[in-house]
Amino acid sequence: MNKSELLEKYSKPEEKLLVSKLLDKIELCNKRNVITTTDFLDLYQKNIVEKVLKTVECNFIFFGGYSEATRVMLIIYPKKLTIQMVEENYKNYMEIVRIELPKSNIGEYRHKDYLSGIMKLGIKREKFGDILVENYGADIIVSKDISKYIQSNLLGLTRFSKSKIEIVDISNIKKVEMKKEEIKIIVPSLRLDSVVAQLSNTSRTKANEIILDSRVFINYEEQKRTDKQIKEKDIIVIRGKGKFEIDKVEGNTRKNKQILIVKKYV
Repeated sequence: MNKSELLEKYSKPEEKLLVSKLLDKIELCNKRNVITTTDFLDLYQKNIVEKVLKTVECNFIFFGGYSEATRVMLIIYPKKLTIQMVEENYKNYMEIVRIELPKSNIGEYRHKDYLSGIMKLGIKREKFGDILVENYGADIIVSKDISKYIQSNLLGLTRFSKSKIEIVDISNIKKVEMKKEEIKIIVPSLRLDSVVAQLSNTSRTKANEIILDSRVFINYEEQKRTDKQIKEKDIIVIRGKGKFEIDKVEGNTRKNKQILIVKKYV
């Protein structure tokens, strides 16, 4: 299948652009025998890329800094290399910008504070991966080509002006347990559209649109079935709304609606 035929499968401009760039990188790898990489992909983009990779011949690996990463980079490598060679050189493609807060700010900042700070620098979201937050600061996984820019310019922001900011090898990433906020929702049923409507604080009609627009993932797999039944321990990711774990189906209300205890990643 040639490039034009593959692109015809996608109607959305952003999907066409993503696939086009991917095919160009695969072609470059094959022609020049060099490693090529994408920007950081979210779950939605990763799903599209995986479908394309099934139709072409190339060696690749996804990596986002640690095994549970939500945002990952696709690394395409030539046949002359082994996967072990690629894994040993992750530092060539991504680094960590580590922020250590002063005592006066310990415990004050959340994920959104670090994210908005980077966005203020004019950095596109695809240029950095996950942000691992702890009380004392955060590890931000970034493309190596912009790590120094981010490091120097974050110090110019008032919120980080007194922080220690350094570039760290990707192999030294801190293992941070994701923080979760417990919430309770009440749904008419365990159908996906009902649960998404409550988690997104929107109507069921709008929830259906979100699902059909490839913005919902269950256990990191894209899900377009609006009637999909949700169960305990399912991880639900809604693009633009957040990541949630169905902790417990607690029971029914008097009107026979389902009560769910949900952990929201914050």
